[in-house]
Amino acid sequence: MAADALLSAADVRALAARLGLRPTKTLGQNFVVDPNTVRRLVRTAGVGPGDVVVEVGPGLGSLTLGLLQAADRVVAVEVDPLLAAELPSTVLARLPEHADRLQVVAQDALTVAALPGPPPTALVANLPYNVAVPVLLRMLEQLPTLRRGLVMVQAEVADRLVAAPGTRTYGIPSVKAAWYAQLRRAGSVGRTVFWPVPNVDSGLVSFLRRDPPQGDRAATFAVIDAAFAQRRKTLRAALAGWAGSPDAAEQRLRAAGIDPGARGEVLGVAEFARLAATPVG
Repeated sequence: MAADALLSAADVRALAARLGLRPTKTLGQNFVVDPNTVRRLVRTAGVGPGDVVVEVGPGLGSLTLGLLQAADRVVAVEVDPLLAAELPSTVLARLPEHADRLQVVAQDALTVAALPGPPPTALVANLPYNVAVPVLLRMLEQLPTLRRGLVMVQAEVADRLVAAPGTRTYGIPSVKAAWYAQLRRAGSVGRTVFWPVPNVDSGLVSFLRRDPPQGDRAATFAVIDAAFAQRRKTLRAALAGWAGSPDAAEQRLRAAGIDPGARGEVLGVAEFARLAATPVG
């Protein structure tokens, strides 16, 4: 990877100053300013020739420049129109031989239904802290050709995404992400590699898509939402509204082979799918 193509901390600050950019918490803008972190992300993601990478929130282009040197193509989805307009110029100036590999989509990732060009194969992104989980789930839902990926998120969110049933951090993000993929922790990232420096550390989560459980996704997610809306209640009580009454919830739970006295935090995604598919009566 060409060292001089990557953005240093001074490069990031100079570029932001030229654009008159003031990073906002609203958009979750914390830019990577350490080239070694970029190299680590690209290496850990394992992308290479043949990959079409989706990057959400490319910002000033720190990670984009690293990905362009490894993958066949990078589709960068950027909600900030100023940054979306500037990114091609940055790539052309610093990596002209790979500039034709970049496609910028000026759009909110939460509204993406499809992307231009060849089907994407991987997602690699420094996700904005405030929308990391919904963006990841949206990408996995709308882009079924994504086979694997690596996302950098708030450390606490990383722990939630990879949590196993029965653990303290297991919850809605854990179960819904597991519908699409097998996830694992792939490392930690300190706060000092960002500008502005956030008040939390970050974590890396890698994923590998797998076949979903048998059943309907929307119906399964509705059960998951209901089960965790009142986390400390038994499933019989927590699912009363979803099923119509506590007795109806118990009936469906028993029919699905699930203890009505258990809590949602002990069920895996396959059990939620089985429950959602269990008929009444």
